[in-house]
Amino acid sequence: MQALVYEGPRSMNIREVPVPSIKPDEVLIRVERVGICGSELSGYLGHNSLRKPPLIMGHEFSGVIAQAGDQVEGVSAGDRVTANPLITCGTCRYCRNGQSQLCGSRNLLGAHKPGAFAQFVAVPARNVYQLDDTVTFEEGALAEPFACAVHVCRLLELEPTDRLLIYGAGPIGLFALQAAQVYGVRDAVIVDLNEARLEIARELGGIAVTSLEGMDVTGGFDAAIDAVGAGITRQQSVAGVRAGGRVVFTGLHEADSNLPINDMIRSEVTVKGAFAYSQDDFETALRWIAQGRTHLLPWTETARLSEGGACFEKLITGPGKIAKFFLSPDNQEAES
Repeated sequence: MQALVYEGPRSMNIREVPVPSIKPDEVLIRVERVGICGSELSGYLGHNSLRKPPLIMGHEFSGVIAQAGDQVEGVSAGDRVTANPLITCGTCRYCRNGQSQLCGSRNLLGAHKPGAFAQFVAVPARNVYQLDDTVTFEEGALAEPFACAVHVCRLLELEPTDRLLIYGAGPIGLFALQAAQVYGVRDAVIVDLNEARLEIARELGGIAVTSLEGMDVTGGFDAAIDAVGAGITRQQSVAGVRAGGRVVFTGLHEADSNLPINDMIRSEVTVKGAFAYSQDDFETALRWIAQGRTHLLPWTETARLSEGGACFEKLITGPGKIAKFFLSPDNQEAES
């Protein structure tokens, strides 16, 4: 089969590799759409310790089951599906308590295991979800990034009356805006330096600005999301909330940051980290997609898998008004 292989910083090439063999509890998925994630951009640049070449990346995907293992129940060949790419043990205290994303033995497809930048990918059947007939392959591939936003908003315990501040108008920030709207939030400000991305945020119903300077932020925001992960955006997220406000950090751009801890203590600001999503978050994201509660497709673009390297470069150098690139493998070849 063909696969897009990460072979070193800014080196991504199409290679012929064997079709994955599956275990009795796994399925082989013929990939139809796979999205490019921001964490994969850092991997492509050589800045992500999880992604070591040579590697087939890709963890936001959908497709059709081509083969099912002997022990698989509930899904079968021909089913249209997406998958939770976080593979966990299922037995530890975190997995049992609905926090599977914190499982100490978790593995991510496209990082620890071969991912979906390929014609086929092997996935444990328990991680697979059937798509409603009304859900497109593009929408199915958005379940994973949308689940990250659902998780962030759940941790914030948003209320309809909350005033929300979001730093970063990339896919996670835009999805967080939409997830917050499902919670009833109507007063959301999203901050980014990219005017094209801010246009998307405005069209989605957010108040989009390059800075808070000149805005009336009297009293502060009730909640803030940092979807960038830079020291300055983390500091500004904390500074932007009122006394008793809540902040969630989800961006991973910088490993360490200085924060005004004394001020946070005196103002009783609650700060949480948000990593990935739980199984419930993923299922919620997929359900909301089926209900038409997310609308990012107008700002996406689909390219062939062989054009993946060029898409990575475009995302790095300036994607314009494109929030997400999907890659579409050539699945016209024989499946044997």
